[in-house]
Parts: sequence; structure tokens; C-alpha cells
Amino acid sequence: MSRTKVAVIGSGNVGTGLMVKVLRQSTTLKMAAMVGIDPDSDGLARAHRLGVSTSARGVSGLIAMPDFDEIDIVFDTTSAGAHRANAAALGPHGKRLIDLTPAAVGPFVVPAVNLDQHLDAVNLNTVTCGGQATIPIVAAISRITEVPYAEIVASIASKSAGRGTRANIDEFTETTARAIEVLGGAARSRAIVILNPAESPLIMRDTVLALINDPESEHDAAVRHSIRSMVAEVAAYVPGYRLKHDIKITPLAPDAALRTLVGDAPVTHQVSVFLEVRGTAHYLTACAGNLDIMTSAALCIAERIAAVSLSFPVPRRAG
Repeated sequence: MSRTKVAVIGSGNVGTGLMVKVLRQSTTLKMAAMVGIDPDSDGLARAHRLGVSTSARGVSGLIAMPDFDEIDIVFDTTSAGAHRANAAALGPHGKRLIDLTPAAVGPFVVPAVNLDQHLDAVNLNTVTCGGQATIPIVAAISRITEVPYAEIVASIASKSAGRGTRANIDEFTETTARAIEVLGGAARSRAIVILNPAESPLIMRDTVLALINDPESEHDAAVRHSIRSMVAEVAAYVPGYRLKHDIKITPLAPDAALRTLVGDAPVTHQVSVFLEVRGTAHYLTACAGNLDIMTSAALCIAERIAAVSLSFPVPRRAG
């Protein structure tokens, strides 16, 4: 059975982790090329050892490869600015792009929320690691009741954040906040990222705080059930994803000063959800849950595109 050939641009932590995931896990994708701009990077060296074609000339090196025409999907794991240039260079060649940077050139895709909505798009954006972890929770709440405001905090191990991630901190917060509204359904939002320098490196943690209006607490049980169901959906393709603590739904004080967050929208309760994302340690350690959730989401999207294009059965992965 033929498999869809893919390439990765970017030989840093995310790109290398994604390459390893394709090689180890996918039955519908074939790793055809890994390109970067640092000839001494671990990613390019590892790709070479694994028999994957490489180039240290970035997107131009990819386009010059003899088998470039056979590649259908290109993952971009570089940076927001670099992705815009890469997308422009690849545009005339008819490749499908899955963007793992916060550039947000194409529509946002979080598999548990809207996997099938943009399969015909040329460029699909995976938001951010914090977005992949938290947007499903906001969406789970908003499918039960309106969410006038949602705030997320993503805490990741500093050691797992490569140069591209560090260069894109501002884009990370802006893109995540926008996607919380577009995909999550919140009317207003805020996103915060913390690079935790602790030794030993800590597992990725994400907090979701959502304000809702539920004076009689009639949606309490439905909100909890919706969140737990969504966690199970995400864990189907990100095995290390789980609730860290019980879901909390607490009443707000009548005089709580929330106008700057929700405007005139009435709110009565705060929903607090605490998550953990443990990496599979295919590349780096279990602390790199941020890497794992991004690469798992990108792999899920690419496999669905391949399944639709070639009528393969869609893989369901629990571990």
C-alpha cells in the first residue's frame, strides 16, 4: 500500500520530534525529507542516521531535492516569520502545508474540535502547544453554555523550548488568544505562557479559567461531563493528556470586579480546569509535553488528509 510522502522544515526540537513520530507511529505517512538551516543540528544528523533525505539549505534545499515532486504534505516547524516566507516559496508547487508555528496564515485546526472542517485548505495552522491543550476545554464548556471570558496559562519546561519557540513568545500569546475565541467559542480571552526553568524539568501544565453565567447551577453536571468527554477525545491522539485535578465550578462574589474582562455580560461562576501533558519521550524527555501535543496534533491532521485523499482507514491511536 502506498503511503503519503511528507517533509519537515525545521530541524529543531519540534521538527525532530515530529520526524521521529512519523517514522515510529504512522502507517499512512512516509518520511521523505528533513530540512533545516543549521548543518550541525541534531535533527539533521538524526535524520541522516535514520535514512531520511536531508538538506541544510532550508526550503530552497527542499525544493531542489530530486523527489520533491512526490512530496504531498510539508510540515513547517520553524517560526512565524520564516513560515510566511516558506509558504510563499512552496505556494507555486501545490503542496499542502501544516504549520506548527503561530503564524496563523491558514485556518486554525485542533483535531478534537474541528479536524474535518478544513481538510481542503492549502495551509492549516495548529495554533500553539498551549492552544492545543486548552482550546478543547473551552470548546467543551461553550458547547453547553456561553463563555463570556476564558483565560489560559501554559507552563512548559524551559529546556523543551527551542529557539523558534522562544522567538515567538509574543505570537504565541496572540495566536492562542485569538484561537480561544475562534475555535473555543469564548467572547473574550487571554493567553499566558510560562517557560519554567526548574531542575529537574517539570511536566507541561495548563490551566483553563472560564467565566460563565449559570445562576441556578443547572449546567454544572453537563459542563463537567462535556469536559471529561473532551479530555478523552484529546487523549486518543495525545496519550499523555489528562486532568490533573478535579474540575472546579465556583460561584463568583456578587461584587466581583469583572467588567474589564466581560464588559456588560452577566457571569455567575468560574470553571477551573487543571491539565497535565506528559511527553512520550520519543524525542527529549517526558517533560516535553508541549512538543508532544503539537506533533501529535500535526500527525493526526496529516493522517486524516491522507485518509481522505487515498481512502485509507483513519487511524485511532490510544498510545
